[in-house]
Amino acid sequence: MSSNKPSIPKGTRDFSPVEMNRRNYIFSTIKQVFEQFGYQPIETPAMETLNTLLGKYGEEGDKLLFRVLNSGDFLSAIPSEELRPDNATRVSGLISDKGLRYDLTVPFARFVVQHRNEITFPFRRYQIQPVWRADRPQKGRYREFFQCDADVIGSDSLLNEAELLQIADKVFPALGIRVILKVNNRKILAGMAEIIGHADKITDITVAIDKLDKIGPDKVNEELLLHGIDAPSIERLQPIIQLEGSNAEKLKQMKTWLAESEEGLKGIEEIQQVFQLTETMGIASPLEFDLTLARGLNYYTGAIIEVKAADVVMGSICGGGRYDNLTGIFGLQGVSGVGISFGADRIYDVMLELNLFPASTASSTRVLLINFGGEEEKSSILMAGRLRAMGLNTELYPDNAKIKKQFSYADSKKIPWVIIIGENERLNNTCILKNMETGEQLTADPETVGTRLLNG
Repeated sequence: MSSNKPSIPKGTRDFSPVEMNRRNYIFSTIKQVFEQFGYQPIETPAMETLNTLLGKYGEEGDKLLFRVLNSGDFLSAIPSEELRPDNATRVSGLISDKGLRYDLTVPFARFVVQHRNEITFPFRRYQIQPVWRADRPQKGRYREFFQCDADVIGSDSLLNEAELLQIADKVFPALGIRVILKVNNRKILAGMAEIIGHADKITDITVAIDKLDKIGPDKVNEELLLHGIDAPSIERLQPIIQLEGSNAEKLKQMKTWLAESEEGLKGIEEIQQVFQLTETMGIASPLEFDLTLARGLNYYTGAIIEVKAADVVMGSICGGGRYDNLTGIFGLQGVSGVGISFGADRIYDVMLELNLFPASTASSTRVLLINFGGEEEKSSILMAGRLRAMGLNTELYPDNAKIKKQFSYADSKKIPWVIIIGENERLNNTCILKNMETGEQLTADPETVGTRLLNG
């Protein structure tokens, strides 16, 4: 009888203990920085109602939502004439009223509105949870992946934007990743659309410009033409979307070009203020005004932030921005927010490629006690208890197996220390401590060996 080999859906992954130790290292590093800046944790459900999700990410984003079928016989109430191949969109709305969350920002906005009477504004929250997108799987892009978000809502201050850049400037050096911090402002992009006479096509223009790094200027121009932007207007955009020079030089050119756009000039002013604040903060990572940075998400209204790794060809590993109108969609007007999201999976890929994970992330177990059985096993049980009480992750090998097998186990799990309490050691109230990396071993006092391990 044949059996099917088990598998998982494309774009999803299993994680081994080593991979989980490394991922937890990333999560704990990010979490620690979030909490340094006063952000508090929340969690929201994996599923949201489609009413919450639809219309928040643009047409392309809506297509990437994973929908969850209603429970029970969901087709029984649908007339047979509705079940046509050309009626899929309507039918999907009838058989599904829930979807897996696409990001953490929209659920956060829903959370804020739903719990408005329980929250103190400005409200700072962080959230580290998985999200799902029905995207085409490829390197650095998955259908299930974790986001690590920090948002502050209920404040218009540009200090929040600068602090989010400061958070990125602390997280990535802590992980050993050199990055470039890129900043733009949606108001500048709206001003550009206004100046060329296509204010109504701001979304089409920004979605196309956002692809400049991926598809090049010629393809971007073709896409603009397809969206109804006339050739003279596209020609007028060329020197602007390909600006060069320092941040100050680019902003000076943009200020002149946008002289007739009040909204565009407001965007320039906001970026200049953010740059002044980051200078005061002493941000060390390169900070770049990038006019092609558009991000296709519909809810950004002000600053747009993106972080790229300097030493690896990879898409954005962190991004965010300001969204003045998001909670208004759920009935809470006049509450502005700004946030940033760290892509843990892409960060993992970057660190793996650059060999940046510390050796300590290879195993969560720090010490293995060899098991000789009998009275020696009892001594090892007591030793394991003392070490765990001191905060040292400790295993006692469960069987009285050959010592070679037990050492092989420690080696395969990358456990850095092994303790041996044989008959001689038990009778002499000593133990042998072996460093599995160097092979060095020494005789130690069982009462002080834990302190020795804690001190390195």
